[in-house]
Amino acid sequence: MASKIGVYFDVQNIGGGLDVEALAEQVRSKWSDLTPVVKVLPMLSVAEDEVRADIEANGLDGVLFCGASPRDEAAPWQLPVQVEHVNLREQCVLAYKNPDGSAVSGAAPALLTQMATDYMNMGVVKLQKSNMPESAAIEGIKRILVIGGGWTGLTAAQEAAKTGYEVILVEKADKLGGAVNNMPMGSPLQAPWEDRQPTNLAEKIAAVTGNSSITVLLNSHMAKLEGQPGEFKATVATANGEQTFDIGSVVLATGWVPLAEKYLESMGLGVNPKVVHAAQFAKMLGEGKVDARRIAFVLDTTIAEEALQKAADEAAAAEAEAPAEAPAEEEEKGFVKENLESIKHLRYSNAVNSVGMLRMANIICDKTDDAVQAFVLYKDMTIPGILERFYKKMQDRLGLMMTKADVTDIRDAGNHMVVSCKNTLLGMDFDLDVDLVVLPTGVVPTTAKDVVVEFDYRQGPDFPDLQLFDGFADSNYICFPYETRRTGVYAAGCVRQPQTLDACEEDARGAVLKAIQCVEAASHGVAVHPRSGDNSYPVFNFVRCTQCKRCTEECPFGALDDDEKGTPKPNPARCRRCGTCFGACPERVISFANYNIDQIGSMIREVVVPKDFKKEGPRILILACENDAYPALDMAGMRRKAWSPYCRIIPVRCLGSVNAIWVSDAMSKGFDGVLLLGCKYGEDYQCHFIKGSEICNRRKENIAETLNRLGVQPERVDQLEVAIDEYDKVPDMIDEFVARIVELGPNPFKGM
Repeated sequence: MASKIGVYFDVQNIGGGLDVEALAEQVRSKWSDLTPVVKVLPMLSVAEDEVRADIEANGLDGVLFCGASPRDEAAPWQLPVQVEHVNLREQCVLAYKNPDGSAVSGAAPALLTQMATDYMNMGVVKLQKSNMPESAAIEGIKRILVIGGGWTGLTAAQEAAKTGYEVILVEKADKLGGAVNNMPMGSPLQAPWEDRQPTNLAEKIAAVTGNSSITVLLNSHMAKLEGQPGEFKATVATANGEQTFDIGSVVLATGWVPLAEKYLESMGLGVNPKVVHAAQFAKMLGEGKVDARRIAFVLDTTIAEEALQKAADEAAAAEAEAPAEAPAEEEEKGFVKENLESIKHLRYSNAVNSVGMLRMANIICDKTDDAVQAFVLYKDMTIPGILERFYKKMQDRLGLMMTKADVTDIRDAGNHMVVSCKNTLLGMDFDLDVDLVVLPTGVVPTTAKDVVVEFDYRQGPDFPDLQLFDGFADSNYICFPYETRRTGVYAAGCVRQPQTLDACEEDARGAVLKAIQCVEAASHGVAVHPRSGDNSYPVFNFVRCTQCKRCTEECPFGALDDDEKGTPKPNPARCRRCGTCFGACPERVISFANYNIDQIGSMIREVVVPKDFKKEGPRILILACENDAYPALDMAGMRRKAWSPYCRIIPVRCLGSVNAIWVSDAMSKGFDGVLLLGCKYGEDYQCHFIKGSEICNRRKENIAETLNRLGVQPERVDQLEVAIDEYDKVPDMIDEFVARIVELGPNPFKGM
């Protein structure tokens, strides 16, 4: 714990409105034994030498900077002691408004001074209750496992080997190349991005198999992956038996499989031999088996979607009338793999199909000297990025006609097929006679169909909650591409999202960089993402552990295993430092050196809570997620969008780390309300730690029951969702909550 703290006020960054000298004197008076150095600096950014000299002369083991938000000025220098920040600018001076809404003028209002004082005291005690984490560094094995030997996997293996890492490449088939074996020509792969290009797959394979740093295992699959990043142990089932490798990290490039034909039966797929999907047509094209002269490439699948919706409605109606039955055991456990495959994958794959059909139409027009006509009928033509150049060139391609159209019917007319089109760009409806109909291919990730990694983890062998991502392995697409729910395993290519070949190559490079970063981070004992560089990790007091297993079950990333008794077994390199485990622990036996239950509880107890509710107003505790809510509050303050001065904000790593004891501490202290301000959760979640906000919401229900038993209205505790860009909304959200608390009146425990 920090026992000698230097406190520095940054006058330039605090701005007007506060008597900084008076605040400094208050700190000297209250914390005289703890703060041998308290200084008011005109400009902190040029005071590095002075701060370092104070650390040396006074033996400081903690430094508290009081000024701007830690997001704006976090750790301006690398100091050899613990560093914390008190946000007196964005969330104090700039966010202050008088309770009656009147303008602030003259000397600092007493309420603003009290707010600053509370934040000062919370900052000091936060450092006092914090320790420097001990190192959890491991050796870090410089070997990457690439699962999947298709286009993405081959690229990943090459890129990893270029960095000096060894590579183990595991491919389940008897040859490398994957789906590209059926694609002799690819969409544009390089400038000028205007025409199809040979994939040169054989050269890519030769570069991999001829590299001494790459070990290729064909006819092989994963049997088990255990351990943690930097020191995984991978067991691979090969034709010659199982082999075990020490691995640093994993690139998952297992690719995709086509959407089941049943989803497009209503359009003739799997029923009529003159109807195929794009992947089947590509194989036919490569084998020289296309003899059709008029081909319709249909991108509009409305017929199938409507047929499936009708079937679903009929099934739902029948189920509603049928007697209730006990759910199948497999469904009780969670979800069935087959349920992850759906027609939605066609929509996700639209860009791949749009480019792919243009490419194949282009090829077929060049394939023969005879007249060949290709018709591309689309509802939505989606062309990613620079491939727009390819699309524009195809608009002028001889023999290729494109039109937007609603395809209303596809029927067999004997020796040919008829495609009915309405609302076309030609300004007329028409029936198109063709020899062959090519439908889009739904790109379904292999993770939606099979267990591809076989984790030897407490939470099971598969990636969790794949239904949230429709089977795709990427778990945080917006903020952290390539991330999966298993630290050290990075998805690339079509197992992450449907992509064209050029995008798969870029994806492979990105995933390899992440995999290398993970190994290097493990060798330094720090986290990778989203708290990159954090050297803290959960520490367990096993003496008090009751083996309730809540921490192992609720960890979003499977960082904790357990023994036969249920005692947690930490894996620090798997941990992403969210704190969900100690939020779950009813015995409070889990903590981080610099973030723990007692630390936040002590900060709560440092706030001065007035006894006179009517005269001095309520006090509201806001526990704000540092990833979305806290930045939104900062941005609101910078824009002078103020909120109630009765609130005191404490940032938390994630709402998943919120322990019920903090609410109890606040209520016993006399706080009149507690607001949990975090990321959006559910299907459209934005939580950096995937499940934190959702888990907190479930715990809030338990807190409500406890408050009811104590005779405290559960409405005094609420959880609100806020996105990082909703800074214009968050002040009103806070004020509305404060208004509800004012209407409820004082906390019954106030003053007790």
